[in-house]
Amino acid sequence: MSAEITLFVNPTAGRGRGAHAAQPAASALRDAGFSVRTVVGADAPDALARLRAAVREGTGAVVAVGGDGMVSLALQAVAGTLVPLGVVAVGTGNDFARAMGLPVRDPARAGRLAAEALKGGRIRDVDLGRVDGGTWYGTVLCSGFDSRVNDRGNRMRLPVGKFKYDLAMIAELAAFRPLRYRITLDDGPAVETEAALVAVGNGSSYGGGMRICAGAEPDDGLFDVTVVGDCSRTTLLKVFPRVYRGTHLSHPKVTVHRAAKVTLEAAGSSAYADGEPLGPLPVTAVCEPSALRLLG
Repeated sequence: MSAEITLFVNPTAGRGRGAHAAQPAASALRDAGFSVRTVVGADAPDALARLRAAVREGTGAVVAVGGDGMVSLALQAVAGTLVPLGVVAVGTGNDFARAMGLPVRDPARAGRLAAEALKGGRIRDVDLGRVDGGTWYGTVLCSGFDSRVNDRGNRMRLPVGKFKYDLAMIAELAAFRPLRYRITLDDGPAVETEAALVAVGNGSSYGGGMRICAGAEPDDGLFDVTVVGDCSRTTLLKVFPRVYRGTHLSHPKVTVHRAAKVTLEAAGSSAYADGEPLGPLPVTAVCEPSALRLLG
């Protein structure tokens, strides 16, 4: 393994925490005897192109410094390769790090953990989702009500952070209507149903700790598919806050399925994965076992 480690940095993550977090993470890696090369792109496509070049050239590991968006970008370069990924989670949500049991908003500790894992060969194989044979994701693919909240939140300039999406959720409730879904699990028959949302989880949470797929395990070769069925605005308003504790899964309007392949079809809904937009349905997600080598 190469002794050069690629630090993949989003300087704007967590309102500037990314830039500050890079230094202690780099120091921990250098103290362990590794040389560190930092990759910062002019924008997301440029950053990804630079990271893919580093992976092709044989970097010893990639350590992503930022939030879930930066991790998502890093996955597009390292998934399916032998290059391991470390995470210094300093973003707003940090759901990937939480799902994997990694430190959150503690860059020095996260850097040390990555360095120790590299020195000791402590690398875990974890699953990833792959959408339509292209985009990789580590946590949750969402559609329906929650993707509409994402759509609205992304259009809002203020407030910043998590509160923006809380306000977006309230606004979307006013226009809420269940969608007519067509859901296909593995090679089974397509099932048509009315639902508020469908979430396909490799990890357990999205949105900064909303445990929509609370039972999902990222190393079992299967997705947890959470379906919040046809319900009123009042019921949805009661169910949604329970997502933070994962207790919504016991509600009679909520069902959970397990599958390695999921196709979702619904008119008028887009999909997001790891908080990043994928585009309108239909989409097909496949759980790819051991697609990522994870440090820590």
